[in-house]
Amino acid sequence: MKKRIKIKGRLRIYLQSSLMLGILLVFANLGIYLMDYRSGLLLTVALLFYFAVVFILMFYNKPVIMNELISFATQYGQIQKRLLREMEIPYALLDEAGKVIWTNKAFETVVHKEKGYHKSITTLFPALTKDRLPDEEDETETELEFEELEFTAKMKRVSLRDMAANSDIFQEPNYKGYLIALYLYDETALKIALRENDNQSLAVGMIYLDNYEEALESVEEVRRSLLIALIDRKVNKYIAALDGITKKMEKDKYLVILRKESVLQLEESKFDLLDDVKTVNIGNEMAVTLSIGIGLDGLTYAQNYEFSRTAIDLALGRGGDQAVVKTSDSLTYYGGKSQQVEKNTRVKARVKAHALNEIISSKDKVIVMGHRLADVDSFGAAIGIYRIAKSLSRKAHIVINDVTTSVRPLLDMFQNNPEYEPDMIIDSAQAVESAGNNTVLIVVDVNKPSITECPELLRLCKSIVVLDHHRQGAETIENATLSYVEPYASSACEMVTEILQYIKEGIRPRSEEADSMYAGIIIDTNNFTTKTGVRTFEAAAYLRRNGADVTRVRKLFREDVLEYKTKADAVSQAEIYRGNYAISVCSSDGVKSPTILGAQAANELLNIKGIKASFILTAYQGKIYVSARSIDEVNVQVIMERLGGGGHMNIAGTQMEDISLKEAVKVIKNTLDRMIEEGDLT
Repeated sequence: MKKRIKIKGRLRIYLQSSLMLGILLVFANLGIYLMDYRSGLLLTVALLFYFAVVFILMFYNKPVIMNELISFATQYGQIQKRLLREMEIPYALLDEAGKVIWTNKAFETVVHKEKGYHKSITTLFPALTKDRLPDEEDETETELEFEELEFTAKMKRVSLRDMAANSDIFQEPNYKGYLIALYLYDETALKIALRENDNQSLAVGMIYLDNYEEALESVEEVRRSLLIALIDRKVNKYIAALDGITKKMEKDKYLVILRKESVLQLEESKFDLLDDVKTVNIGNEMAVTLSIGIGLDGLTYAQNYEFSRTAIDLALGRGGDQAVVKTSDSLTYYGGKSQQVEKNTRVKARVKAHALNEIISSKDKVIVMGHRLADVDSFGAAIGIYRIAKSLSRKAHIVINDVTTSVRPLLDMFQNNPEYEPDMIIDSAQAVESAGNNTVLIVVDVNKPSITECPELLRLCKSIVVLDHHRQGAETIENATLSYVEPYASSACEMVTEILQYIKEGIRPRSEEADSMYAGIIIDTNNFTTKTGVRTFEAAAYLRRNGADVTRVRKLFREDVLEYKTKADAVSQAEIYRGNYAISVCSSDGVKSPTILGAQAANELLNIKGIKASFILTAYQGKIYVSARSIDEVNVQVIMERLGGGGHMNIAGTQMEDISLKEAVKVIKNTLDRMIEEGDLT
């Protein structure tokens, strides 16, 4: 076998060099023969002896050399194998399916397996599924956690094509098989250091007292300084316990500097400062509430400060008594479980009214729109803005695409009415054509751009005004010229009615317009039983003085038999989940506006003893509409926000797509379970 082995390359040339030199001497010997016969003969004898010795050595030494080469190759291979086996970096070979073929000692030490473990790599590292193995690409990199260690796993494809081409076993010349080399780099110490460094990064916070003036007014004057001192002490002590710094900027505002690690502690405790400060009581009838806004993970300290300002604005815009944490790519809400406190002063309404007057007066045209599937409150508020625009001698349009059954009776009062222009009500296409640089867009009863009647108008109109009473979420209308969002207001109609009184001297809405705005207040307050304050009744009284007829409005909203039966069926089929939550489905068969009936059914379910919140699901136009209602024990807004919706603490909703009613009910139940486990619901 060894004799049949042929040597090639430089070693072959080296071994044959003696023979080649002999051949060169033969030619030299021929030349010597020409010069001297005897000298040539002598050299010939020497050459014969030389060739004899060379051939003997070649045939004798070749097996010896081959043995030495084979021995060296074997030892070299053993050394390579030993080096791989004892390499400090955990290393393994996998087949195409991810099955372990070979491992070194370091790998076996990490995974606590002995030599000869030949199972799927997924059994060791669940994150290394088959789809994460290198397929199209030659190399991949994945973050792994094993026990208390953190690794970066690098996987590289090792082609077997050359091996197959030179093999005596395989006959496939285009064999595309491969192995996968897996390296594990322990980065536990580095990750811990990075996390520690990140936890020490700066976070900026702002704390505002929501009802500072109201709380002071509810206590004796001589004790007010004590109340302020107790609040200051509680805030300072709480932040100091987190190794933070507090600086009082104004009488009801604090600037807070914290480490990110401290913010994580706050999040774990669900910002219990919100509840802690309410315990301060020295005879004050009204508990003090806080709003907290925190910004972190910004690129600069200044950016964190801007994040905190945005966060505190959101907390206040959502009604206060809550905390908002903002990063560059996320918003997190905490608290918001108490009712909003109604402001008795109308100063803000008057200021906003004057600003709105200036904006409308500077434009030639006014376009008003609410949310999709406009309800009575949205339509009534739009009518109020229409009256303001006409009183300022400006062309005005109201955008409505789909008219619901609840809005139809009100709309009929204006269509074909000689007192109103034929193009008073337009659709989205007409609104887009009508919009221009000298047009002001006024959005009512909504501050979420994706659910407005015509989102394209927000891009076309440079001047935008937002009037809404819903609590703000992560998605808001940006770059608004004027934004008036008051979560404590009962309805958008209440807000517009107040503005109407300050916009211009002597302005009086017509009876149809007063009916529309009065109807909006009636519907959103559920006949003055929900979110009704002093200013709500004052707005209703103003509308009554201007021709609103209670009886006429009531007749407008009487239901037909089918709608009444559908609503009653939804109530009767309700499932009481976990003893406190009513969940039901409202049919949309033969009903023109099933979403309205769903909302009404949700209100009806609250009349059942023990029900903290109700959820009605309605399948309509390829979507699942969810109406959520509560009285005072549950914040349904935070529940709906988990599902991508929003609203008020007591009135909220969301829309689901690509899901069945049965699956949607299951999603709501799972959400309730999760929030109860996390302590967000009791």
